[in-house]
Amino acid sequence: GILACDESTGTVGARLESIGLENTEDARKTWRGLLFSTPDLGKYVSGAILYEETLFQDHPSGKTHVEVLQDNGIIPGIKVDAGLKPLPGGLAGEQVCTGLDGLPERCDSYYARGARFAKWRTALKIQDGGPSALAVQEAAWGLARYARICQESGLVPIVEPEILMDGDHD
Repeated sequence: GILACDESTGTVGARLESIGLENTEDARKTWRGLLFSTPDLGKYVSGAILYEETLFQDHPSGKTHVEVLQDNGIIPGIKVDAGLKPLPGGLAGEQVCTGLDGLPERCDSYYARGARFAKWRTALKIQDGGPSALAVQEAAWGLARYARICQESGLVPIVEPEILMDGDHD
């Protein structure tokens, strides 16, 4: 399987705070180190999608998180999209995925650090009259451009177009 551990700093922080821990880089590094040191993890997981902070962090053992994963036969990957923002000219509530600016340089850096695949998620909402043709076009264009950039950097792209569950579809 693929372990999705690409939660943002804020999401991990909320989880840490829910158990009384402060959201610091050291606490996040320790949490991820514990996760990646799970005995026999490589028997069940073949790849791990990382958040950028994690890709460049050291493991508590002194190795990098990437090295610990690789030592366990797990292929490191990276989340490369920068999240969603409102789609200008789209229907109310429609969003577009961001993160193409500077992506070629970032992908080169991610590959050099040990990532071998990347993930980009975009979302479409089913609603009255939508998704609009513009939203579909922008999602497809963004995913295609991301995939090409990844391949040019040696990364295998995971293309994730998501149809949101919270629409007015049946």
